[in-house]
Amino acid sequence: MNAIALESASVSIAGTGPSGTDDKTILRPVSLTLTEQRIAVIGANGSGKSTLLRLLNGLVQPSTGTVSINGLDTRLHGSAVRRAVGFVFTDPLSQLVMPTPLEDVELSLRRLKLSKSARRAAALGVLEGFGLGHLAHSSIYELSGGERQLVALATVLAVEPSVLVLDEPSTLLDLRNTRMLTERLAGLPQQVVMSTHDLSLAAGFERVLVVNDGAIAFDGRPDVAVAHYLQLVG
Repeated sequence: MNAIALESASVSIAGTGPSGTDDKTILRPVSLTLTEQRIAVIGANGSGKSTLLRLLNGLVQPSTGTVSINGLDTRLHGSAVRRAVGFVFTDPLSQLVMPTPLEDVELSLRRLKLSKSARRAAALGVLEGFGLGHLAHSSIYELSGGERQLVALATVLAVEPSVLVLDEPSTLLDLRNTRMLTERLAGLPQQVVMSTHDLSLAAGFERVLVVNDGAIAFDGRPDVAVAHYLQLVG
């Protein structure tokens, strides 16, 4: 079982004033242990959701406290944490850096130190597993939003992380592509932590965190969490 642990983890940005007292707090101290298979994070824009998620794979380091994944501290074991935790961004174009899906998955697989031919064969297999084999040589810019997001997901999952973190992956998707993404996520063996504005999507998870003004305002059952969030934004 995967275990994500935050112990009094906070994030602040140093201020520029002479007094040193104008630091900006992005995320107040958070202590959580996350072991459920499907965890959703909801909250308004600017509430601290993305910062919380970026703590989980070391994209952001805590200003105070610690964050660990399966016992690995993100500060001390950054490379191992990044191997264990895959991260999918809101806009797939921010992480798809190669001209075609095949090349992007091949790039992800480089860490496995395969031969060039083996890496290409493995990349094709990954894309075919996502139903994207026919798009392997297409330009990233020719793909629909849903196809790009699935390619980004395939690229991250190609190296088989144990935890998958997604930052509002359905924001740029229409209803059909959101459903496609949801179905794909439901079948994954990885522990999934996902922020979303789609409350119906969050309601299908095991545990929901509500983030408000840089703090965890609620942590618990999806139905109660969604109701609490609706009261906050009231």
